[in-house]
Amino acid sequence: MAKQEINTTLKKYSKMGIIATAVVIVALIGIWALGGFSKNVSVESAIKEVSTETVKAADLSIAVISMDKIQMESKVLEDLHKQRESFENKLKTKLEKEQKAIEKEKADIEKSQDVLSEEALQRRVMDYQRRVNNFQRAISEGAQAIDASYQNALNTIQKKHLDPVIEGIIAKKKLSLVIDGRMARVGQNVKNLDITEDVIKALNKKVSSVKMDTPKGL
Repeated sequence: MAKQEINTTLKKYSKMGIIATAVVIVALIGIWALGGFSKNVSVESAIKEVSTETVKAADLSIAVISMDKIQMESKVLEDLHKQRESFENKLKTKLEKEQKAIEKEKADIEKSQDVLSEEALQRRVMDYQRRVNNFQRAISEGAQAIDASYQNALNTIQKKHLDPVIEGIIAKKKLSLVIDGRMARVGQNVKNLDITEDVIKALNKKVSSVKMDTPKGL
């Protein structure tokens, strides 16, 4: 783009204010940048500055960890699962009462449809439908509230307890890499590779319970 053409473009947008002019300038810079990098280069040229250094097997210490086992066997996560189950049971009890009331309402409407006027029957049916809709919404919102509270507690355990434990073990064992055991296949003859038990024991010593916030509505 010629200098005169650029100046003409900037003048054209100057009345729109500083912000609009800045946008135009950025756009023009983008055009110049694209023009500067439009030339293709060979793979050899592209990787010319890449170092030839690699990690040698003798210098690499690897371990695997089973997050599934940690969730099942660590005290803090076992306790968290129980808390969630308790809230789910409370929600279930609360909803069962409302469900029975709705079922009774339905039965009453069916019994009364021959004696009620069409207008009165229609009002009762509409009220019943609203009650059903509210019930369905309560199920969804209750489940979401429990899950949100559970995830918050899980994040707290992860950030304040589990991650520091894993990082401490990595430092103590001078590990180079830790792999999620769900993504690895390990031979039976490999010793000292799985550090899951070490993590569970250390985590159990560090914390045994993290309280879930009471979910909204419970």
